[in-house]
Amino acid sequence: LEEIPRPVQDSRNILKQGYLEKRSREPSFFGSEWQKRWCVLTKRNFLYYANEKSKQPKGSFPIECYQAHLDFQLRKDSRKKCCFQLLCPGKRSYEFTAPSPAEAQDWVEQIRFLLKADLSSLTIPCEEEEDEDEEELSKDRDSSDSMSNSQNSTLNPEEPGLEGDDIYEVMPGEFPNS
Repeated sequence: LEEIPRPVQDSRNILKQGYLEKRSREPSFFGSEWQKRWCVLTKRNFLYYANEKSKQPKGSFPIECYQAHLDFQLRKDSRKKCCFQLLCPGKRSYEFTAPSPAEAQDWVEQIRFLLKADLSSLTIPCEEEEDEDEEELSKDRDSSDSMSNSQNSTLNPEEPGLEGDDIYEVMPGEFPNS
């Protein structure tokens, strides 16, 4: 059980990491156009290393302006359903192959979640617009519920731990039966 030394990156900021195959920009005559890279997604950047023991990344870019999506056109072989792409207008695009279709999906979702979370830290997103995503979001909602509790305090007067004195002034039976 040899411990794997972590890259110099602060591990608390790492959201996802693992081996992906990255399509090289200029495939060499001898080398494959897909090269295995240890990829690390942090809150701000996407970095890729020659392997997981490498100290210096072979490349990195800020993730904030990139869009992630699955792309089954990138390969013709059996692994085409494992491919995803990172696109940014006016910047280089990146193409990756994950070990499995589920892993590709997870990378895309992590990046999308990160971008969404980053933007929503400035403004609280409107709940109404997200109806179609309800199933996906329900597992992520738990952490954001604490923020919305203050708005719900009038709806759930029994809920303990809410701030505001008006909660305790509401007596059962004061409301007309609606």
